[in-house]
Amino acid sequence: MAEIFIITVLIIAISVVLLSVKVIFVKGGRFSSQHVGDNPGLRKMKIHCVIEQDKEERSARASRCAADAGYDK
Repeated sequence: MAEIFIITVLIIAISVVLLSVKVIFVKGGRFSSQHVGDNPGLRKMKIHCVIEQDKEERSARASRCAADAGYDK
C-alpha cells in the first residue's frame, strides 16, 4: 500500500515539474492563457467564448423582438 502511494506521489511530482518547466527555468516564463478569447487562431476563425456568444445572441434576439410590429409588452 505504501509503495503504491509513494509511486503515485512521484508520478504526480514529476508531472508537475515537467508541466512547469517554462515557468521555472525561463526568465519571465508563465503559463499561457487557456481562455478561448485569448487564442489568436480561434479569434481568426471568429470563435468566441460561449458567454460572449450567448450575450450577442440575446442582444440580437431582443432587438429582433423589439423591431417586430406584433410584439406586445
